[in-house]
Amino acid sequence: MNIDKAKKLVRDTGIRLLKAGLIARSWGNISQRIDEDHFVITPTGRTYEDLRPDEIVRVNRHDLTHVGRIKPSYEKGLHAAAYELRSDIGAVIHTHQLQASVVAAAHREVPILDTEMKKIIGGPVYCTSYSLPGTKKLIRMAIEALDRSGSKAVLLANHGTLCIGKDMEDAFNVALVLERVCKKFIEQEFLKISGKRSASREAIREWYVQNFGVEAKT
Repeated sequence: MNIDKAKKLVRDTGIRLLKAGLIARSWGNISQRIDEDHFVITPTGRTYEDLRPDEIVRVNRHDLTHVGRIKPSYEKGLHAAAYELRSDIGAVIHTHQLQASVVAAAHREVPILDTEMKKIIGGPVYCTSYSLPGTKKLIRMAIEALDRSGSKAVLLANHGTLCIGKDMEDAFNVALVLERVCKKFIEQEFLKISGKRSASREAIREWYVQNFGVEAKT
């Protein structure tokens, strides 16, 4: 991908994530592969509202060197490892989105909950053990979890998420669906602990027939 186009795409995706409530201020980081050896990534310490495309940093995937005076995100090694994992990965998004971060803080894995999750994320979402951000241990655990699950997302314990995709739109959708299914997972676990049960499809159908006299269409 053309580097200028990639930088603009990263900046624009930051704004989309901000509006979707999946990132805040300068938290998280976004990258786009531009060729076999390089990717561009958000810089450290820049807010997404004020970030300019020319502040996005080009990084060498192999040795993590970068071009220019602006420093890339300190999570650049995590992004590089994701691109190393699979050649079809075109974009990587790391967030601290609320619902997913709650599940990550609980060190829980999210099973496949519905067909959209299966289609977009591709499998269950595993959670790593805790390790400090930016460390080789965290990188290794995150990549191993992605590899084992076969999915496009992993939870980083007490930290956040890593979402990958064949392109930026794919990675963005993974982050969106992940937030929704994590909310669903939290609600299900809360109901389980409370001893209450949500209504079954059969109970809903029986109620509908009793009140409206016709079979509900499902």
